[in-house]
Amino acid sequence: MNKAVLHRVEVPMKAPFTTAHGAIGSREVIIVEVEDDKGERGYGEIAAFPSPFYTEETVTTAWHIAKDFLLPSLNEKDATRIFRTVQGHPMAKAGIEQALFDLKAKREGRSLSEYIGGTRKEVAAGGVISLSGDPKKELRTLKQAGFQRAKVKVERGREKEQLQELREEDASFPLMIDGNGAYESPDELLPLDEFKLLMIEQPFQSGDFRKHRHLQKKMNTPICLDESIRSFEDAVQAMEFKACRILNVKLSRVGGWSEALQIHDRAVNEDMPLWCGGMVETGIGKAHSLALASLPNFTLPGDLSGSDRYFKKDIIKDPIYLENGFIRVPTGPGIGVEPDFGYMESVTKDRWFQRY
Repeated sequence: MNKAVLHRVEVPMKAPFTTAHGAIGSREVIIVEVEDDKGERGYGEIAAFPSPFYTEETVTTAWHIAKDFLLPSLNEKDATRIFRTVQGHPMAKAGIEQALFDLKAKREGRSLSEYIGGTRKEVAAGGVISLSGDPKKELRTLKQAGFQRAKVKVERGREKEQLQELREEDASFPLMIDGNGAYESPDELLPLDEFKLLMIEQPFQSGDFRKHRHLQKKMNTPICLDESIRSFEDAVQAMEFKACRILNVKLSRVGGWSEALQIHDRAVNEDMPLWCGGMVETGIGKAHSLALASLPNFTLPGDLSGSDRYFKKDIIKDPIYLENGFIRVPTGPGIGVEPDFGYMESVTKDRWFQRY
């Protein structure tokens, strides 16, 4: 490697994105760029959020860890060794490793999907029913658009009432709910078996494998873990403890490609289906996620979307689009998308580089 660059960008959103911490009108991320001595470049995305509502990492802490600890000592041939010297900070590590994988795939003239063993040419997308309007109408709209499943935003304590309304509209369409770790007792969720949900995602606090296992033993509905899985070791514990039947894998949350690929292969052996979650990424991070979702065991529709879902304008030259409920996996070298440097410059807040 010849050089590494960090671009701290803030991309305007089409509408405020609501989180547990409040609403954000723009998406701040760090784009990682690595360049070899022949001028070939690879790109990754550190998708931490401005505040620690999702995990303890933030854009500011990731910037500090990447530039002061990870990149100065980075060895392309053994990046994981450097990563092991820094405890935690999976999102910072993931963005750097993404850039390295993109670079390696480009050198071989292969798409990243092909490079990692992906088999799908397109991946199924899942929609969201907000319940702020007419849920039956929202479900019909999603089905007409070709979405393969719907994540229902339920109000705690009113789940049965809300799901019953949707099941009256369609008795079999794949529906799921996301607990966001807000539930306290398995008894709150057991009555939901009657709605034959595709899954219940992260009902309890992250790391509480015992409570999730207790619920899964009592429920026919598959439990899916999200925030609980921050590494390959977490995934192994969840599988061995039988805390769930499905895993949501996010490249950023689990620490990058090396961890995600190990999770995938172990899930194949355990016959546990996977799906790829989104992090409100720009096109750089989304292209990596699409490659991940192209792997054989990602058999369930994910949370991925087109460039126009959140952003007025994406930072890549050719936006990623959703077509009839599916997104095509990029086929060009590496991640198959290139940054729009002109626009990226206009939304860049800070930049740092390291020469090797």
